[in-house]
Amino acid sequence: MIYELRIYHCLPGRLPALLKRFENATLKIWEKHGIKQAGFWTVAIGGSNHDLYYLLAWDSLADRDKKWAAFAADPEWQKARAESEKDGPILTHFTNQILAPTSFSSVK
Repeated sequence: MIYELRIYHCLPGRLPALLKRFENATLKIWEKHGIKQAGFWTVAIGGSNHDLYYLLAWDSLADRDKKWAAFAADPEWQKARAESEKDGPILTHFTNQILAPTSFSSVK
């Protein structure tokens, strides 16, 4: 198992639109494509309160590449994204990292 840490950096005031998109559309589309989330977080103390952090769990890099490509090409996702950005862009940028558990990690 590998994990992907994604951090979405939102424009000021746009985090609610991103959260709404995940809650009402993105998670359902991920489920259709077999994408498994391992958690979502916003910043309560420290750093930027305009950021969303989340983890995705993948069986392998090949699993990630296949499922993410299918998700990105899904017309339902493209429509949901466009609808959520009708009032303007949500993100300034995002970062992602592929994480591998250590031998002593409680999460494998």
